Amino acid sequence: MQLKGTLMLLMASFFWGTTFVAQMTGMEGLGPFSYAAARFLLGFVFLLAVWFTQEKNRQREKRAGKYHSGFIAGIGSGLFMFVASSLQQISMLYTTAGKAAFITCLYIVFVPLGAIILGKLIRVENWIGAFTALFGLYLLAIHEDFTIQIGDLILFVSSFFWTAQILFIDRFAAKVDALELSVSQIFVCMSLSFVAMIIFESPTMNAICDAWLPIFYGGIFSAGVAFTLQVFGQKYAEPSAAAILMSFESIFGAVSSWIILNEVMSSREIFGCVLMFCGVIITQLRVLIGKK
Repeated sequence: MQLKGTLMLLMASFFWGTTFVAQMTGMEGLGPFSYAAARFLLGFVFLLAVWFTQEKNRQREKRAGKYHSGFIAGIGSGLFMFVASSLQQISMLYTTAGKAAFITCLYIVFVPLGAIILGKLIRVENWIGAFTALFGLYLLAIHEDFTIQIGDLILFVSSFFWTAQILFIDRFAAKVDALELSVSQIFVCMSLSFVAMIIFESPTMNAICDAWLPIFYGGIFSAGVAFTLQVFGQKYAEPSAAAILMSFESIFGAVSSWIILNEVMSSREIFGCVLMFCGVIITQLRVLIGKK
């Protein structure tokens, strides 16, 4: 079952990474909250449609006494996700993509620390794997002198909220309906993004229509599919391992930029990818050799 969770989280990181280009291009004519509102609206509609198709399964679980609604739990994770995603989106106005990928994925280290506070057992290989992957992420993402600017600071704060969102889902994913949790958290993000958009921005319908492709990709594949895969995947993966798997969004982001934007990866960046892969393997050693 851990392999199943690993595959789900890797698929989620693929969609998040490839959405990075969409997030940047989507804000060419829209503010961060406007893009987020449109993106999460589309993701919510998609997930709501999926939720309706699962009615028979829910009724079956209710008769068996196994059903536990995930709507309430989704409110909490949705609040954390709204703050984290909003700060990340805003930061892209002030910082580089490389720094954004690196600082956001500091949850690689923060999640094990938070898990300890919550009473989780974090093994030695999790720490070794986390710092190996973090160093690999540094080689992959940082191309200039690391100086603290306003965008970097915003991203640093957002990484704490991503950590909280990951740990919150770890707490509830295996206890409630995972699909309902995902529907609820996306609804919260959508609603709060619309409120922020109304307060701070004045988007035009033409600007929204011009950004339909990045909105569509970010809405369906990131907000709709990827965050749902995260919830299901964390039912089977330990939080520290889950954080490393999800941080692979940086690798997929670099590869998608290479394919779409014709950017060439340097030997330093390739070595960073290798180190991140090694970090994932290290965290999964106990599973691979069959130990508990």
